[in-house]
Amino acid sequence: MIVALIIACEVGFWVMLAAGLAVRYLLKRRRTSVALLLCEPLLEVVLFVVTAIDLKNGAEPSWEHGLAALYIGFTVAYGHYTIRRLDGYAAHRLAGAPPPAKPPRYGMARAGHEGKIWLRTVLAAAVACALLQAAIWYVGDGNTESLRAFQWVALRAAVIHGLIALTYLIWPKKGPTVGPERSRTLTKL
Repeated sequence: MIVALIIACEVGFWVMLAAGLAVRYLLKRRRTSVALLLCEPLLEVVLFVVTAIDLKNGAEPSWEHGLAALYIGFTVAYGHYTIRRLDGYAAHRLAGAPPPAKPPRYGMARAGHEGKIWLRTVLAAAVACALLQAAIWYVGDGNTESLRAFQWVALRAAVIHGLIALTYLIWPKKGPTVGPERSRTLTKL
Protein backbone atom coordinates (compact mmCIF):
# COMPACT_ATOMS: atom_id res chain seq x y z
CA MET A 1 0.00 0.00 0.00
CA ILE A 2 2.82 2.43 0.86
CA VAL A 3 4.59 1.82 -2.47
CA ALA A 4 1.35 2.52 -4.36
CA LEU A 5 0.97 5.76 -2.40
CA ILE A 6 4.58 6.77 -3.20
CA ILE A 7 3.88 6.19 -6.89
CA ALA A 8 0.62 8.14 -6.62
CA CYS A 9 2.47 11.02 -4.91
CA GLU A 10 5.09 11.09 -7.65
CA VAL A 11 2.49 11.04 -10.41
CA GLY A 12 0.49 13.65 -8.51
CA PHE A 13 3.57 15.86 -8.23
CA TRP A 14 4.10 15.92 -11.99
CA VAL A 15 0.39 16.27 -12.79
CA MET A 16 -0.03 19.19 -10.37
CA LEU A 17 3.17 20.79 -11.68
CA ALA A 18 1.98 20.51 -15.29
CA ALA A 19 -1.46 21.80 -14.33
CA GLY A 20 0.01 24.71 -12.37
CA LEU A 21 2.28 25.75 -15.23
CA ALA A 22 -0.49 25.32 -17.82
CA VAL A 23 -2.84 27.47 -15.76
CA ARG A 24 -0.13 30.10 -15.33
CA TYR A 25 1.05 30.38 -18.92
CA LEU A 26 -1.84 29.16 -21.07
CA LEU A 27 -4.81 30.47 -19.08
CA LYS A 28 -2.92 33.47 -17.62
CA ARG A 29 -4.21 32.76 -14.10
CA ARG A 30 -1.22 33.40 -11.87
CA ARG A 31 -3.02 33.19 -8.51
CA THR A 32 -4.67 29.91 -9.41
CA SER A 33 -1.35 28.47 -10.53
CA VAL A 34 0.31 29.56 -7.29
CA ALA A 35 -2.47 27.85 -5.34
CA LEU A 36 -1.99 24.66 -7.36
CA LEU A 37 1.77 24.70 -6.88
CA LEU A 38 1.42 25.38 -3.15
CA CYS A 39 -0.71 22.24 -2.86
CA GLU A 40 2.24 20.09 -3.93
CA PRO A 41 3.64 19.70 -0.37
CA LEU A 42 0.28 18.31 0.73
CA LEU A 43 1.12 15.14 -1.19
CA GLU A 44 4.14 14.55 1.04
CA VAL A 45 2.12 15.35 4.17
CA VAL A 46 -0.43 12.72 3.12
CA LEU A 47 2.35 10.20 2.53
CA PHE A 48 3.88 11.00 5.93
CA VAL A 49 0.55 10.68 7.76
CA VAL A 50 -0.38 7.41 6.03
CA THR A 51 3.04 5.95 6.81
CA ALA A 52 2.76 6.97 10.48
CA ILE A 53 -0.76 5.50 10.70
CA ASP A 54 0.49 2.29 9.09
CA LEU A 55 3.22 1.98 11.72
CA LYS A 56 0.81 2.91 14.54
CA ASN A 57 -1.59 0.17 13.45
CA GLY A 58 1.13 -2.38 14.08
CA ALA A 59 2.66 -2.82 10.64
CA GLU A 60 6.14 -4.29 10.76
CA PRO A 61 8.63 -1.59 9.68
CA SER A 62 9.81 -2.52 6.21
CA TRP A 63 11.60 -1.19 3.17
CA GLU A 64 8.37 0.51 2.10
CA HIS A 65 8.50 2.82 5.12
CA GLY A 66 12.17 3.53 4.44
CA LEU A 67 11.41 4.32 0.81
CA ALA A 68 8.66 6.71 1.89
CA ALA A 69 11.14 8.60 4.10
CA LEU A 70 13.67 8.79 1.26
CA TYR A 71 10.99 10.07 -1.11
CA ILE A 72 9.89 12.77 1.33
CA GLY A 73 13.51 13.81 1.92
CA PHE A 74 14.19 14.02 -1.80
CA THR A 75 11.05 16.07 -2.40
CA VAL A 76 11.88 18.49 0.42
CA ALA A 77 15.38 19.05 -0.97
CA TYR A 78 14.72 19.04 -4.71
CA GLY A 79 11.01 19.88 -5.09
CA HIS A 80 11.25 23.68 -5.10
CA TYR A 81 14.38 23.56 -7.28
CA THR A 82 12.59 21.37 -9.83
CA ILE A 83 9.52 23.58 -9.87
CA ARG A 84 11.63 26.73 -10.31
CA ARG A 85 13.65 25.22 -13.19
CA LEU A 86 10.58 23.94 -15.03
CA ASP A 87 8.81 27.26 -14.47
CA GLY A 88 11.71 28.95 -16.26
CA TYR A 89 11.44 26.55 -19.20
CA ALA A 90 7.65 26.99 -19.37
CA ALA A 91 8.00 30.78 -19.26
CA HIS A 92 10.45 30.57 -22.15
CA ARG A 93 8.38 28.19 -24.28
CA LEU A 94 4.90 29.48 -23.52
CA ALA A 95 5.28 33.14 -22.57
CA GLY A 96 8.20 34.34 -24.68
CA ALA A 97 10.55 34.88 -21.75
CA PRO A 98 14.28 34.56 -22.35
CA PRO A 99 15.64 31.04 -22.01
CA PRO A 100 16.61 30.12 -18.46
CA ALA A 101 20.28 30.20 -17.59
CA LYS A 102 21.95 26.86 -18.01
CA PRO A 103 24.20 25.51 -15.28
CA PRO A 104 27.87 26.31 -15.83
CA ARG A 105 29.74 23.67 -17.78
CA TYR A 106 33.38 24.41 -17.04
CA GLY A 107 35.86 25.32 -14.34
CA MET A 108 35.24 26.42 -10.80
CA ALA A 109 31.78 27.71 -11.65
CA ARG A 110 30.79 24.12 -12.48
CA ALA A 111 32.39 22.91 -9.25
CA GLY A 112 30.39 25.48 -7.29
CA HIS A 113 27.17 24.42 -9.01
CA GLU A 114 27.85 20.75 -8.27
CA GLY A 115 28.60 21.64 -4.65
CA LYS A 116 25.22 23.40 -4.33
CA ILE A 117 23.44 20.40 -5.83
CA TRP A 118 25.31 18.13 -3.40
CA LEU A 119 24.10 20.27 -0.49
CA ARG A 120 20.55 19.51 -1.64
CA THR A 121 21.38 15.81 -1.45
CA VAL A 122 22.77 16.33 2.06
CA LEU A 123 19.48 18.02 3.00
CA ALA A 124 17.50 15.14 1.48
CA ALA A 125 19.57 12.62 3.45
CA ALA A 126 19.20 14.62 6.67
CA VAL A 127 15.41 14.84 6.32
CA ALA A 128 15.15 11.14 5.47
CA CYS A 129 17.39 10.14 8.39
CA ALA A 130 15.41 12.34 10.78
CA LEU A 131 12.11 10.84 9.62
CA LEU A 132 13.53 7.33 9.87
CA GLN A 133 14.88 8.02 13.36
CA ALA A 134 11.49 9.36 14.43
CA ALA A 135 9.90 6.18 13.04
CA ILE A 136 12.41 4.06 14.97
CA TRP A 137 11.54 5.86 18.19
CA TYR A 138 7.85 5.64 17.33
CA VAL A 139 7.98 1.87 16.82
CA GLY A 140 10.00 1.40 19.99
CA ASP A 141 11.10 -2.15 20.71
CA GLY A 142 9.97 -3.61 17.40
CA ASN A 143 12.20 -4.77 14.58
CA THR A 144 13.62 -1.57 13.12
CA GLU A 145 16.55 -2.98 11.17
CA SER A 146 15.02 -2.11 7.80
CA LEU A 147 14.59 1.50 8.88
CA ARG A 148 18.20 1.69 10.07
CA ALA A 149 19.31 0.17 6.76
CA PHE A 150 17.57 3.01 4.91
CA GLN A 151 19.36 5.54 7.09
CA TRP A 152 22.60 4.07 5.79
CA VAL A 153 21.25 4.20 2.23
CA ALA A 154 20.56 7.93 2.62
CA LEU A 155 24.01 8.57 4.09
CA ARG A 156 25.74 6.54 1.38
CA ALA A 157 23.90 8.46 -1.32
CA ALA A 158 25.06 11.76 0.20
CA VAL A 159 28.66 10.56 0.47
CA ILE A 160 28.77 9.17 -3.08
CA HIS A 161 27.25 12.36 -4.48
CA GLY A 162 29.75 14.35 -2.41
CA LEU A 163 32.66 12.42 -3.88
CA ILE A 164 31.36 13.02 -7.39
CA ALA A 165 30.93 16.75 -6.68
CA LEU A 166 34.45 16.82 -5.25
CA THR A 167 35.88 15.52 -8.51
CA TYR A 168 34.64 18.70 -10.22
CA LEU A 169 36.61 20.71 -7.68
CA ILE A 170 39.79 18.63 -7.90
CA TRP A 171 39.74 18.15 -11.68
CA PRO A 172 37.75 21.06 -13.10
CA LYS A 173 36.60 20.54 -16.65
CA LYS A 174 38.37 22.91 -18.99
CA GLY A 175 36.41 24.91 -21.53
CA PRO A 176 36.98 24.65 -25.24
CA THR A 177 40.22 26.27 -26.30
CA VAL A 178 40.44 28.68 -29.17
CA GLY A 179 43.23 27.85 -31.60
CA PRO A 180 45.55 30.56 -33.03
CA GLU A 181 43.75 30.68 -36.41
CA ARG A 182 40.36 30.99 -34.75
CA SER A 183 41.55 33.71 -32.35
CA ARG A 184 42.94 35.79 -35.28
CA THR A 185 39.58 35.66 -37.06
CA LEU A 186 37.79 36.67 -33.91
CA THR A 187 40.06 39.69 -33.37
CA LYS A 188 39.55 40.90 -36.99
CA LEU A 189 35.78 40.94 -36.51
